[in-house]
Amino acid sequence: MADIKIAGIMRAGAFSPNHIGNDAAIFNLVADQLRKRGCEVNTYSEEQLIAGQVNEEIIVNMCREQRSIELLQQKEDAGALVINSGYGIENCTRERMTRILIGSNIPYPESLIVNTDEGIKDALVKAGFSQCWIKRGDFHAMHKEDVSYVRHTEEAQEVLQEYFLRGIKRAVINRHLVGDLIKFYGVQGTPFFFWFYPFDEGHSKYGHEAINGRSKGIEFDINRLQRICQSASEVLDVKIYGGDCIVSPEGDIRIIDFNDWPSFAPCRTEAAPHIARCIMNAIKAFKS
Repeated sequence: MADIKIAGIMRAGAFSPNHIGNDAAIFNLVADQLRKRGCEVNTYSEEQLIAGQVNEEIIVNMCREQRSIELLQQKEDAGALVINSGYGIENCTRERMTRILIGSNIPYPESLIVNTDEGIKDALVKAGFSQCWIKRGDFHAMHKEDVSYVRHTEEAQEVLQEYFLRGIKRAVINRHLVGDLIKFYGVQGTPFFFWFYPFDEGHSKYGHEAINGRSKGIEFDINRLQRICQSASEVLDVKIYGGDCIVSPEGDIRIIDFNDWPSFAPCRTEAAPHIARCIMNAIKAFKS
């Protein structure tokens, strides 16, 4: 394994809102696990990737910069192994994720995809949306305002206008789902899967967890949750993943967010060996 050289690219701080330390921690733990397996792991920043300093044919990354994603895709097209795939990272941007999950019959909220310069009140009334979430459609969330909870159509129109003024051209509007909010983490091709109630544990990036509030402990099928998440990871092409879902009062599960390589903050020590194993399996298949 000594001949395996890996470029490890850390996430730019702008794309780790309130989680810079957590993102760095899981990345470093995985790099250590890969080194224990005999790999040489050279660490780079996204800036160094963009500057052309990454030449390894195996790339493990937490990239989020648009230019970084484009470069990762180019390297994949040229034959490199990239985990997570640059195409998978792009698939986790909101509009693409919404279209892919709905098109693949993954349980997901009813949604509208709109231009931010259009009037939406009639469309919301026709769809039966009152309380809903407006999310920037073009990229990953970088600020709290990139995901907005609204209580009526007038507020929705105001938020959409704000997005337009901020230069965001497209938005996804999800129907608000009542129920228990669950955060999950998984690693494709391994038994690792972890879930918890983020509001109950005080785990938050932007404070939006307070909308659904404290969990009621609604019963649900954990195996079904894991199967749904596994299916989502496959159709989105993301091996190392996390996200959020809502369990309805009837026990139905719907994914509301899906992320490429999250922080694994509450379970990073347990997750790191499984992430390393997933990467090593991909390397073996790549080299065979």
